[in-house]
Amino acid sequence: MLPALPTLHTARLALSPFTPADAPLVQRLAGDARIAATTAFIPHPYPDGAAEKWIAGHLLEFLELANLTLAIRPRDGAGALFGAINLKLSATTRGRVGELGYWVAVPFWNRGYCTEAARRMIRHGFAELGLDEIRAHHFVENAASGRVMEKCGMRREGVLPRSVLKNGVLKDTVRYSIGKENFLNSNPLPLPCASP
Repeated sequence: MLPALPTLHTARLALSPFTPADAPLVQRLAGDARIAATTAFIPHPYPDGAAEKWIAGHLLEFLELANLTLAIRPRDGAGALFGAINLKLSATTRGRVGELGYWVAVPFWNRGYCTEAARRMIRHGFAELGLDEIRAHHFVENAASGRVMEKCGMRREGVLPRSVLKNGVLKDTVRYSIGKENFLNSNPLPLPCASP
């Protein structure tokens, strides 16, 4: 039997697989120009059919141990979708590494959802996916994303000049990282399994 995408829980959130029915809402929420402006790979305008194609690839990427992408939803099931979070997986000379990425829809900004989801995904990366380090980047002008990374215990490593091409412009990014031991030291509770 093939493994399935996990569902992870926090106090307020369920991080669960996207379904084809989510595609219209993904297109509308991620298609907001303010989301595209803060992310490296979300286009604006968001093209028809792109959300369906993106969602359809999630299981295969997970089975290939390349990427884990989950929807950020309310734990109580009220409401459909707050955003998305993912860990892009790779092996390096420093061990197994995850690159954390996320977006939260504009109506749900400034409520702590992104930090809550990111902490849970980091914990899952170390506990269940066997990662040794998790990294994240944000555009220099997106200080809010940097605050999420800091609240998760990640350490700022520095600015990478002209490191991401966005809308034809090379943009500076700020890099953060956290190792498994550092995360466990700052989050001493036992690592949970993938279900609540």
